[in-house]
Amino acid sequence: MDKLVIEGGKPLSGTIAIHGAKNAALPILAASVLACGTVTIDHVPKLLDIGVMLDLLRELGCRAWHEGETVVLDTAPAHTSHVPETLMRQMRSSIFLMGPLLARFGEVQVYQPGGCAIGERKIDLHLQGLEALGAEVIELGNRIICRAPRLIGNDIHLAFPSVGATENIMMAAVLAEGRTTITNAAREPEIQDLQRFLNKMGAKIMGAGTDTITIEGVRKLEPCRYEVIPDRIVTGTVMVAAAATRGQVTLQNTNPAHLTSLIHVLRRCGVQIAIDGDIMKVSSSARPKAIERIVTSPYPAFPTDLQSQLMVLLAVADGTSIMKETILKAASSMWKN
Repeated sequence: MDKLVIEGGKPLSGTIAIHGAKNAALPILAASVLACGTVTIDHVPKLLDIGVMLDLLRELGCRAWHEGETVVLDTAPAHTSHVPETLMRQMRSSIFLMGPLLARFGEVQVYQPGGCAIGERKIDLHLQGLEALGAEVIELGNRIICRAPRLIGNDIHLAFPSVGATENIMMAAVLAEGRTTITNAAREPEIQDLQRFLNKMGAKIMGAGTDTITIEGVRKLEPCRYEVIPDRIVTGTVMVAAAATRGQVTLQNTNPAHLTSLIHVLRRCGVQIAIDGDIMKVSSSARPKAIERIVTSPYPAFPTDLQSQLMVLLAVADGTSIMKETILKAASSMWKN
């Protein structure tokens, strides 16, 4: 797409069904290689990152189909744990393959991931977690090799509650010998979804959604069918867009419990939000009110992935709003209207 042409001045109205969460689907697709057989994942959106992950899995030898919102993966033919550099450079989330491939094959070769528009984000916590499980990590320039003929459970404390590191350690630890405990773990809904998926395949994981996750290693996982949770960032984006345009939008297939911080902020702005099960109605007819101070922090606090969207709403709010970005170490910003 070369350009976007936007004709403004009209409030958003109507009904929209929210698709599955990309950030939940990607680690779940990667984790599918832990079981040898046919895995079916429902509610998977057709997005570029999803396509790259499926291409990566095909390169490993898996067979993959994406029909409608359903992905079918036959992981039995997987025969290599060498992830191609060309595909890894397209998407940072390709790093999710480290844990499951190491657990299945005893070795994995990857490259520094790319595809992150917000700049470089290191994977040190991923590597430290795998080392704690007994892996030997060898870095040769841009290439990373992890070897562990035998993974052993361990107590792992994360210096920062990294979502990706938490998920990679979980996926590696499910087939490790003994118990693994992750403290200061990330608490995001996507991690809870990964726990549910792995447990459905036969894993023994407890604690996702809290800062302590416990994994009892098992010898084998079995394929299953699973449905991905709704995308909370897409849901939040539509909610903010409805508020900023003073519109009225009905959102179906949502999980309001995953958006409590945003709902609280929008209501402080004067936005009306009605919740009925998985349906939310968002409406606003007046100029929004400014918010004195908002700070992005790890879940369940306000998510950094909704910061830019909320900035649009605050830019047309009545008064001065201050937002502080702590996740990406950006400076505080202020708008005066």
